[in-house]
Amino acid sequence: MELTVTKHATCTFCGCVCDDIELHSDGTRVVETKAACILGKSWFLNHDVVRHYPDALVDGQEATLGEAIEAAANYLYEADLPLVYGLSNTTCEAQRQAVTLAEMTGGIIDSHTSL
Repeated sequence: MELTVTKHATCTFCGCVCDDIELHSDGTRVVETKAACILGKSWFLNHDVVRHYPDALVDGQEATLGEAIEAAANYLYEADLPLVYGLSNTTCEAQRQAVTLAEMTGGIIDSHTSL
C-alpha cells in the first residue's frame, strides 16, 4: 500500500492552528502524523472519509440540509437565551460567524475551556 504524504497540514482542533504537521494517509484515513501534539494526533488518526451519519438530523430523524436549517432557525428564534458552545474544532472564520450568531440572537457564547 502506497501512502500519500501531505506536508504543512493545518490542525484546527484546539485552536492553536499548527500548520507544520506532516500526514501520511492510505486514501481513506490518516495512518501516521509527524509534528502533531497528542490532541492533533488523536484527531487526525480517528477521523476518516467514511460517512457515518446523514448530512442532517432533526429530532433524531434524517433530514435534508434545508429542513435542518429551517429547524435550527426556529429553535434560535424561540430560544430565550441561546448558547453557542464549543468551537474548538472550527476555523477562525467559523468562530467569527458563531459570535455574530450569538450577538444577533441575544445569546451567549462559551468555549469548551470553561469546563
